[in-house]
Amino acid sequence: MIRPIAAAGALLMLAACSSRGGIDDACQDISFEDTRFTVCRADPQKHDLLLVDQGADGRPMRDFTGLEPRLGERYPRIAFAMNAGMFDAAGLPIGYYVEDGAEQKPLNRRPGPGNFHMQPNGVFWGDARGWHVATTDDFAANKPAHVRFATQSGPMLLIGGQLHPKLAENGTSLTVRNAVGVGMNGSAWFAISKEPVSFGRFARLFRDKLAAPDALYLDGAVSRLWDPVSGRLDGGAPIGPIVVALQKR
Repeated sequence: MIRPIAAAGALLMLAACSSRGGIDDACQDISFEDTRFTVCRADPQKHDLLLVDQGADGRPMRDFTGLEPRLGERYPRIAFAMNAGMFDAAGLPIGYYVEDGAEQKPLNRRPGPGNFHMQPNGVFWGDARGWHVATTDDFAANKPAHVRFATQSGPMLLIGGQLHPKLAENGTSLTVRNAVGVGMNGSAWFAISKEPVSFGRFARLFRDKLAAPDALYLDGAVSRLWDPVSGRLDGGAPIGPIVVALQKR
């Protein structure tokens, strides 16, 4: 069995092997437990992360095509972009959402149906100390004074290396999914399955392959990735908030 840290290290080496237009490829296709995934690594020494939801016209973008007018001169530095949380019919976040330091939606702690409300759900955010994933309760209890960006989603896949208590090891609910986890070295790993996958297997990918003890489910079925270096640009149903990794100058 490959040790998680060694496996993650091998992926870091692979990610440094190709570039396009001065932008290094942050994404790689891998196989885990006979399921294919694409994983993208955001390195805090190399990338900035930001969230965007509305386009330059002030309306929800719903896909990646609105990123160029929205980001302007930053657009050529995109390393990758991915859908980043659940949303309502208009494309607006249904949970806590912070963009460029401005809170646009408060924490959503209401009970309800669906994956978002499967407790514990969680928050992925960035602050002066780095990038983090934690349960909503833990985030609320230790909320930093200044949050640079944040998206709330659910359920948590991993909490301190343990599978979410309501997730089966090999459940029968299979769909294309995407999620984010933060490794011990502070890197943020974004993963999207290339075929239907269970929650349990997806959680183990983060724990056993990517060495990320805390991981948050972002969405399923509508999951989409844009990797400019490889030329991958997923189409499909409209999405909501988008996380963008920008290569630093």
